[in-house]
Amino acid sequence: MPIPAHQDRAEPAVRSGRTRPGLPALLLGLPAALFALITWQVVADGPLVGVDEDVSRALIRPDRLSEVLADLGNVQVAVPVLAAALGYVVLRTRGDGRRWAAVAAAALLMALVPALIVPLKELTDRPGTPAVPPGTGYYPSGHTATAAVAYGSAALLLLPRLATPLARRALAGVCAVLVLGASYGLVRRGYHWPLDVVASWCLCAVLLSSLWLFLSSGPGPERDRAPS
Repeated sequence: MPIPAHQDRAEPAVRSGRTRPGLPALLLGLPAALFALITWQVVADGPLVGVDEDVSRALIRPDRLSEVLADLGNVQVAVPVLAAALGYVVLRTRGDGRRWAAVAAAALLMALVPALIVPLKELTDRPGTPAVPPGTGYYPSGHTATAAVAYGSAALLLLPRLATPLARRALAGVCAVLVLGASYGLVRRGYHWPLDVVASWCLCAVLLSSLWLFLSSGPGPERDRAPS
Protein backbone atom coordinates (compact mmCIF):
# COMPACT_ATOMS: atom_id res chain seq x y z
CA MET A 1 0.00 0.00 0.00
CA PRO A 2 1.61 3.30 -1.01
CA ILE A 3 2.52 5.75 1.75
CA PRO A 4 0.58 9.04 1.55
CA ALA A 5 2.74 11.96 0.51
CA HIS A 6 2.04 13.98 3.65
CA GLN A 7 3.20 11.11 5.90
CA ASP A 8 6.36 10.68 3.87
CA ARG A 9 7.23 14.34 4.31
CA ALA A 10 6.58 14.30 8.05
CA GLU A 11 8.95 11.45 8.90
CA PRO A 12 12.26 13.37 8.51
CA ALA A 13 10.99 16.05 10.91
CA VAL A 14 10.53 13.40 13.61
CA ARG A 15 13.94 11.91 13.01
CA SER A 16 15.66 15.29 13.08
CA GLY A 17 15.04 15.60 16.85
CA ARG A 18 17.11 12.50 17.64
CA THR A 19 20.85 12.23 18.01
CA ARG A 20 22.62 9.38 16.27
CA PRO A 21 23.49 6.38 18.45
CA GLY A 22 27.04 6.66 19.75
CA LEU A 23 27.32 10.36 18.94
CA PRO A 24 27.14 11.54 22.59
CA ALA A 25 29.89 9.09 23.55
CA LEU A 26 32.06 10.38 20.71
CA LEU A 27 31.44 14.05 21.45
CA LEU A 28 32.09 13.64 25.17
CA GLY A 29 34.49 10.72 25.36
CA LEU A 30 37.10 11.68 22.77
CA PRO A 31 37.93 15.18 24.06
CA ALA A 32 37.75 13.94 27.66
CA ALA A 33 40.29 11.21 26.89
CA LEU A 34 42.58 13.69 25.13
CA PHE A 35 42.31 16.10 28.07
CA ALA A 36 43.24 13.29 30.48
CA LEU A 37 46.25 12.39 28.31
CA ILE A 38 47.52 15.98 28.16
CA THR A 39 46.99 16.47 31.91
CA TRP A 40 48.93 13.29 32.65
CA GLN A 41 51.80 14.47 30.46
CA VAL A 42 51.90 17.86 32.18
CA VAL A 43 51.82 16.41 35.70
CA ALA A 44 54.39 13.69 34.87
CA ASP A 45 56.57 16.05 32.79
CA GLY A 46 56.27 13.64 29.89
CA PRO A 47 57.61 13.86 26.31
CA LEU A 48 54.72 16.06 25.17
CA VAL A 49 55.88 18.78 27.55
CA GLY A 50 59.25 19.01 25.81
CA VAL A 51 57.57 19.29 22.42
CA ASP A 52 55.18 21.85 23.86
CA GLU A 53 58.04 24.02 25.11
CA ASP A 54 59.84 23.82 21.74
CA VAL A 55 56.66 24.90 19.92
CA SER A 56 56.18 27.75 22.37
CA ARG A 57 59.69 29.06 21.84
CA ALA A 58 59.09 29.07 18.09
CA LEU A 59 55.76 30.90 18.37
CA ILE A 60 56.33 33.51 21.08
CA ARG A 61 56.56 36.99 19.57
CA PRO A 62 54.97 39.45 22.02
CA ASP A 63 53.40 42.37 20.17
CA ARG A 64 50.36 44.60 20.30
CA LEU A 65 48.24 42.33 18.07
CA SER A 66 48.82 39.28 20.24
CA GLU A 67 47.89 41.35 23.31
CA VAL A 68 44.61 42.45 21.72
CA LEU A 69 43.75 38.91 20.60
CA ALA A 70 44.52 37.49 24.04
CA ASP A 71 42.10 40.02 25.53
CA LEU A 72 39.26 38.27 23.68
CA GLY A 73 39.46 35.70 26.47
CA ASN A 74 39.04 38.25 29.25
CA VAL A 75 35.92 37.89 31.37
CA GLN A 76 35.19 41.59 30.77
CA VAL A 77 35.06 40.96 27.01
CA ALA A 78 33.68 37.44 26.53
CA VAL A 79 31.02 37.26 29.25
CA PRO A 80 29.13 40.40 28.09
CA VAL A 81 28.81 38.78 24.64
CA LEU A 82 27.18 35.74 26.23
CA ALA A 83 25.03 38.00 28.42
CA ALA A 84 23.77 39.81 25.33
CA ALA A 85 22.82 36.49 23.71
CA LEU A 86 21.08 35.38 26.90
CA GLY A 87 19.22 38.67 27.08
CA TYR A 88 18.08 38.38 23.48
CA VAL A 89 16.73 34.87 24.05
CA VAL A 90 14.96 35.96 27.24
CA LEU A 91 13.29 38.87 25.44
CA ARG A 92 12.06 36.47 22.76
CA THR A 93 10.96 33.80 25.25
CA ARG A 94 7.29 34.79 25.64
CA GLY A 95 6.68 32.24 28.37
CA ASP A 96 8.42 29.32 26.62
CA GLY A 97 9.83 27.15 29.41
CA ARG A 98 12.16 25.36 27.02
CA ARG A 99 13.92 28.59 26.15
CA TRP A 100 14.26 29.52 29.82
CA ALA A 101 15.90 26.14 30.40
CA ALA A 102 18.34 26.82 27.56
CA VAL A 103 19.27 30.20 29.04
CA ALA A 104 19.77 28.66 32.49
CA ALA A 105 21.92 25.86 31.05
CA ALA A 106 24.20 28.30 29.20
CA ALA A 107 24.57 30.48 32.30
CA LEU A 108 25.39 27.42 34.41
CA LEU A 109 28.00 26.33 31.89
CA MET A 110 29.73 29.70 32.14
CA ALA A 111 29.71 29.46 35.94
CA LEU A 112 31.31 26.00 35.72
CA VAL A 113 34.41 27.37 33.98
CA PRO A 114 36.14 28.85 37.05
CA ALA A 115 34.81 26.03 39.22
CA LEU A 116 36.68 23.53 37.00
CA ILE A 117 39.71 25.55 35.92
CA VAL A 118 40.86 26.87 39.31
CA PRO A 119 41.21 23.45 41.01
CA LEU A 120 42.97 22.08 37.91
CA LYS A 121 45.47 24.93 38.04
CA GLU A 122 46.22 24.17 41.68
CA LEU A 123 46.48 20.45 41.01
CA THR A 124 48.88 20.68 38.07
CA ASP A 125 50.85 23.70 39.38
CA ARG A 126 52.46 24.27 35.99
CA PRO A 127 54.93 27.16 35.63
CA GLY A 128 54.46 29.80 32.97
CA THR A 129 56.51 30.58 29.89
CA PRO A 130 59.64 32.76 30.02
CA ALA A 131 57.51 35.67 28.77
CA VAL A 132 55.55 35.94 32.03
CA PRO A 133 56.68 36.60 35.61
CA PRO A 134 57.74 33.51 37.59
CA GLY A 135 54.79 31.64 38.99
CA THR A 136 52.63 28.57 38.61
CA GLY A 137 49.01 27.70 37.86
CA TYR A 138 48.97 28.16 34.10
CA TYR A 139 47.37 24.84 33.14
CA PRO A 140 44.79 24.78 31.68
CA SER A 141 44.17 28.18 30.15
CA GLY A 142 41.31 29.97 31.85
CA HIS A 143 41.18 32.68 29.19
CA THR A 144 40.78 30.06 26.46
CA ALA A 145 38.03 28.33 28.40
CA THR A 146 36.23 31.61 29.02
CA ALA A 147 36.33 32.51 25.33
CA ALA A 148 35.27 29.05 24.14
CA VAL A 149 32.33 28.69 26.52
CA ALA A 150 31.11 32.28 26.24
CA TYR A 151 31.25 32.56 22.45
CA GLY A 152 30.33 28.91 21.88
CA SER A 153 27.29 29.03 24.17
CA ALA A 154 26.13 32.26 22.58
CA ALA A 155 26.37 30.67 19.14
CA LEU A 156 24.49 27.52 20.21
CA LEU A 157 21.66 29.65 21.59
CA LEU A 158 21.40 31.88 18.54
CA LEU A 159 21.92 29.38 15.71
CA PRO A 160 18.36 27.94 15.76
CA ARG A 161 16.96 31.47 15.58
CA LEU A 162 18.70 32.38 12.32
CA ALA A 163 16.58 31.98 9.22
CA THR A 164 19.15 30.99 6.58
CA PRO A 165 22.04 28.51 6.37
CA LEU A 166 24.32 31.36 5.30
CA ALA A 167 23.56 33.29 8.48
CA ARG A 168 24.15 30.20 10.61
CA ARG A 169 27.47 29.49 8.90
CA ALA A 170 28.50 33.12 9.37
CA LEU A 171 27.72 32.99 13.10
CA ALA A 172 29.60 29.71 13.53
CA GLY A 173 32.53 31.20 11.63
CA VAL A 174 32.62 34.32 13.81
CA CYS A 175 32.55 32.15 16.93
CA ALA A 176 35.45 30.03 15.65
CA VAL A 177 37.48 33.12 14.70
CA LEU A 178 37.02 34.65 18.16
CA VAL A 179 38.06 31.49 19.99
CA LEU A 180 41.00 30.76 17.71
CA GLY A 181 42.06 34.41 17.82
CA ALA A 182 42.11 34.41 21.61
CA SER A 183 43.99 31.10 21.64
CA TYR A 184 46.59 32.33 19.16
CA GLY A 185 47.06 35.58 21.06
CA LEU A 186 47.63 33.77 24.35
CA VAL A 187 50.32 31.55 22.85
CA ARG A 188 51.90 34.26 20.69
CA ARG A 189 52.09 36.70 23.60
CA GLY A 190 53.53 33.98 25.82
CA TYR A 191 50.76 34.00 28.38
CA HIS A 192 50.30 30.24 27.97
CA TRP A 193 52.03 27.18 26.63
CA PRO A 194 50.27 25.64 23.60
CA LEU A 195 49.20 22.58 25.62
CA ASP A 196 47.48 24.87 28.13
CA VAL A 197 45.29 26.10 25.30
CA VAL A 198 44.70 22.70 23.67
CA ALA A 199 43.67 21.22 27.03
CA SER A 200 41.10 23.99 27.46
CA TRP A 201 39.76 23.24 23.97
CA CYS A 202 39.23 19.61 25.01
CA LEU A 203 37.57 20.55 28.28
CA CYS A 204 35.29 23.05 26.56
CA ALA A 205 34.43 20.55 23.83
CA VAL A 206 32.94 18.37 26.57
CA LEU A 207 31.04 21.31 28.09
CA LEU A 208 29.71 22.67 24.80
CA SER A 209 28.80 19.20 23.53
CA SER A 210 26.83 18.67 26.72
CA LEU A 211 24.99 21.94 26.11
CA TRP A 212 24.31 21.03 22.48
CA LEU A 213 22.96 17.61 23.46
CA PHE A 214 20.70 19.26 26.03
CA LEU A 215 19.40 21.81 23.54
CA SER A 216 18.74 19.13 20.93
CA SER A 217 17.19 16.61 23.34
CA GLY A 218 13.68 17.96 22.84
CA PRO A 219 11.69 19.85 20.24
CA GLY A 220 13.80 22.75 19.08
CA PRO A 221 12.64 26.30 19.52
CA GLU A 222 10.93 27.85 16.56
CA ARG A 223 12.84 30.55 14.79
CA ASP A 224 11.83 34.02 15.79
CA ARG A 225 9.30 35.53 13.44
CA ALA A 226 8.05 39.05 13.27
CA PRO A 227 4.32 39.27 14.03
CA SER A 228 2.18 39.48 10.93
